[in-house]
Amino acid sequence: MSNGTWVQTERKAHESWDLLISKNPLAARLMHRLVAQMNHRSAVVVSQKTLSEMLGVHRNTIGRAVKVLVDDQWIETVKIGGDNGGVKAYVVNRRVAWADKRENQKFASFDARVIVSREEHPENDLPPLRQLPRANEYQMPEGAGLSPPTQPPLEGIVPDLPTVSGDRHLER
Repeated sequence: MSNGTWVQTERKAHESWDLLISKNPLAARLMHRLVAQMNHRSAVVVSQKTLSEMLGVHRNTIGRAVKVLVDDQWIETVKIGGDNGGVKAYVVNRRVAWADKRENQKFASFDARVIVSREEHPENDLPPLRQLPRANEYQMPEGAGLSPPTQPPLEGIVPDLPTVSGDRHLER
């Protein structure tokens, strides 16, 4: 579970999920998507606009599906931001699905995975980031650069150059 690839679900929740599929298929799809994207604290921050893009439906349809999930206690929502904007954090009911140990399921505070579409935050709005080498990588110099330094020969010292097999002019 520590690498973020596993979630657990209650068997009883699957029976309810099956009923949700019959009642509101989009709400059931949305629930699956939220569980797939949630972090170890069962939360994900994503706009309804991005959810609508992910599921290929209108934003208002997402709003209705969210209402079903909230009303039926599948999820809770926490508004982040002001009245004229902002986004919601969707917190999955931990009696349905979780990705952490049961004893770590304190609800008073949580962090979340944040999902933003390109349209909501286009790359051209971001300043260019400095490229740093990763572990075990070396930054290679680029451009013409300077010539390597040279050292004049020291008086009385003969340079000791290695010979290469087959270079007769270097062999004695």
